[in-house]
Amino acid sequence: MDVWDYDPIEDWPEALLTVYQDVRHDTGLWTKKRLDYGADLVTLHLKSTSPNNQDLGADQAVKSVRRVLEEINAPLIVMGVDHTNKDVETLSAVAEEFSGRNLALGPVTSRNYKRLGAQAIAHGHSVIALSPTDFNLAKQLNILLYGMGMPKDRIIMDPTAAALGYGMEYCYTVMEQLQIAALVVDDQDAQHPMISFFGEDVWKTKEAARMIDTSNRSGEKISQGITLEATEAITMILAGASILSMRHPKALKTAKSFLRQFNDF
Repeated sequence: MDVWDYDPIEDWPEALLTVYQDVRHDTGLWTKKRLDYGADLVTLHLKSTSPNNQDLGADQAVKSVRRVLEEINAPLIVMGVDHTNKDVETLSAVAEEFSGRNLALGPVTSRNYKRLGAQAIAHGHSVIALSPTDFNLAKQLNILLYGMGMPKDRIIMDPTAAALGYGMEYCYTVMEQLQIAALVVDDQDAQHPMISFFGEDVWKTKEAARMIDTSNRSGEKISQGITLEATEAITMILAGASILSMRHPKALKTAKSFLRQFNDF
């Protein structure tokens, strides 16, 4: 589940904010609550470091990661802001400060892989390899990382995911191609777990903020975003994603319920 390094009160819809209103002020407590809701791992987004946001530096990034690790003993993904120079600055500092902790650092792209890949290798971390929604570009980035000496079991692919109804079908197709290549034709360049960061795109759509009237059943209104996120989660599972980065606990509960039934089947 997603956690930001500051209170997203100006960025998230009310349906999300109210769930975490008692912990949004503290990244560590927020992360702990995510695990209490049933998350298996947490993604910390260093949103405050963006030049388009607060433009905070490496010291703040390290501080945020340390606060999270004080509260949890679970796998941790640390994501920058997809700004080449800023991510190199902040994630390099995080890699060095927490050497040997095997964090998953990203996004590692074709623009920054030489510098961030080297840091991950030197300090024993994994990488989130972000590529545009393209089969060949996803494989090419993996090959570039191999060439640097990145162990193959430390690469997680992020072939990019769009929100439901906003290009999700195309993303599904590319992920499906990667899975077929990996499993059917034994393409080793595609044999990596995939992560899907669809939560952010889902919850910034205007549809996600709409409330559905369920008065004929439970007597309350619920956010349409929960339904959208749960639907996309199940779709991404079917597309081949190994890790889903989500936001609402009810959507997470639905996705986990589907997984249990799918595994039983």
